[in-house]
Amino acid sequence: MKAIVSGTEKEIPDATFREWVSFPDTAIISIDMHEGHLSEDPMCPCPAPRGRAIIEPIDAFHRKARAMGVPVIHVRSTLRMTGEDDLKGRHPAAWRSLVTTYADPLPGIEEHALEGSRWTELCTEVLAEDLLVTTKRRLSPFYPTDLDFLLRSMGVKRVVLNGGMTDCCVLNGAFDASNLGYRVCVAADLTAGTDEAMEQAALRMVSLHTGVVMRAEEILRVWAETGAAPGVGTAEAVGDSTAA
Repeated sequence: MKAIVSGTEKEIPDATFREWVSFPDTAIISIDMHEGHLSEDPMCPCPAPRGRAIIEPIDAFHRKARAMGVPVIHVRSTLRMTGEDDLKGRHPAAWRSLVTTYADPLPGIEEHALEGSRWTELCTEVLAEDLLVTTKRRLSPFYPTDLDFLLRSMGVKRVVLNGGMTDCCVLNGAFDASNLGYRVCVAADLTAGTDEAMEQAALRMVSLHTGVVMRAEEILRVWAETGAAPGVGTAEAVGDSTAA
């Protein structure tokens, strides 16, 4: 089984790591693939243009995963229009102050992820069988959402992360998932970062501290070798924060 470890693809021990990626009890978590990051409109609130290149590859991966019985969960940032979640609340998001201070001017940033706006529309394919988590208010897909509750209810023990941005929400998701007891895999070619350097740095951190980093094709190959189609909930669910 091949994984990308600290930037280099290499064989890793099957006996140790196959259960991190194999199914059953695996789910895909696709993070923030929405217009607020991916639109080509000059008013895009928080542009992540490198993410546009992974829309079609993510869709292709999801189609193959669904055919194998692996559920797809789309997690999307959504903030209340009235502002209590962020700008008008007592604890505005740190990222917004940092980005507006150090990055190029973003004329539409105050509209980022606003509930009911066009910026929350997902750019990747969403089917009726997919699951949605739309209460992401900060960087992690787990905080303060019901994603952990959903995964435990489904009996999920392993998660495969894709989406954006690698050095931000995907990285936060990998750490939180690992801390909550899930086995973590990040699909290296289905995530995009602020820039290539930060993306690679984030993937190196994941590979050394929270999970395995693999190419989508290799993930599908490992799943195919498992044999019978997976079924979520057929094995023991994650029990507590120390479950493996």
